[in-house]
Amino acid sequence: MSNPSGRLLELLSLLQARRDWPGDALAQRLEVSPRTVRRDVERLRDLGYPVQTTKGPAGGYRLAPGLDLPPMLFDDDQAVAVAVALQTASTGLAGIQDAALRALATIRQVLPARLRHRVDALQVTALRHSGGAEEVDAEALLHIGAAIRDHETLRFDYAARDGGESMRRGEPYRMVARGSRWYALVWDLDRRDWRTFRVDRMGLRTNGPRFVPRELSDEEVAAHFGAEREQPSWPVTGKVLMHDSARAVSRWLPPHQGSVTPVDEGSCVVELGSWSHGAMVAWLLLFETDFEVIEPEGLNEALADVGARVARASQR
Repeated sequence: MSNPSGRLLELLSLLQARRDWPGDALAQRLEVSPRTVRRDVERLRDLGYPVQTTKGPAGGYRLAPGLDLPPMLFDDDQAVAVAVALQTASTGLAGIQDAALRALATIRQVLPARLRHRVDALQVTALRHSGGAEEVDAEALLHIGAAIRDHETLRFDYAARDGGESMRRGEPYRMVARGSRWYALVWDLDRRDWRTFRVDRMGLRTNGPRFVPRELSDEEVAAHFGAEREQPSWPVTGKVLMHDSARAVSRWLPPHQGSVTPVDEGSCVVELGSWSHGAMVAWLLLFETDFEVIEPEGLNEALADVGARVARASQR
C-alpha cells in the first residue's frame, strides 16, 4: 500500500487484531521495508497510540494500553456487532442504557453509508423483564469483578426472598447475566457449598483475605445455574413423563415455565407451572406424543375434563 495514510490505518488495524507482531511480518503484510514500518510506528506514537517495541530475534511491536482511549478501527462485521450489542445493552444495569445510546450515536456518526444502512435496518427495542428485579449499580459489578480477578473473599449482607437478612462470606468465581438479573456464583464458606446470589440483593462490605481458586469449568457453571434458577410462583404446577426426547421438548418450554430432565433417548420428565391445570393440559397436547401424569391428581382431573369436551365436540 503506497498511500502513507492508508498504510497507517492498515498498520493500526493489524496491531489491534493481534497482540504481538514481528517487525518482518508487518513489513511483509504491508509490502514495505522494515525501516518504513519503524517510521510508521513512530507516526502512530505521535498520534497518541502506545505502540511498544518487543524484544526477540527480529524485534516486533505491540499495541499497549494507554492513558486515554485512542480512536479504534473496526472491520464491517465488528462495527455492526458493536452497534447491535449497544442497542441490546442490559436493562438491569443502572445508567448503562444512556451510556450505550451515546456510544451508539458516536459509532453511527462515523460509519460508512453501507454499514449505517445495515445498522439502521435493525432497530432493536430492549425491554426490561418483568419479575421485580432491582437495577444493579455498575460499581457493585466492578467490586465483585475485582474480587473474582484478585481471588479475594467477598463479605456482604444478603436479603433473601423471604425477607430474611444475613451476613455472608464466600469465594466469588463468576458473574452471570440472566435475563434482566445479575448473579454472583460463590463458594459459601459457612455452608461449604456453591451458592448463587442476586447482585441487587447484596450489600457489599470490604473484601476479605485472598483464596486459592478451585477448578470450575464453563459447563459446571451452566449446569449450576440450570439447577439453581429462580422460578416464578405459578398458581399450579405439574409433573409428567413425556415419551419424547428432552431436546425436542426443551425447544417449546421457556426456562421460566419449567424444567426438562432426560430419562433416556426417547423420554423425559417435565416439571412445569401454569395458570391452571386446564392450560397445562392444552400445552401438553401440543406434542403429538404420549405422556403420563406423575402429579398432581388435579392435572389428571383436568385431563379427563378436556378429554370429555373433545369427545362431545367430535360427536357434534
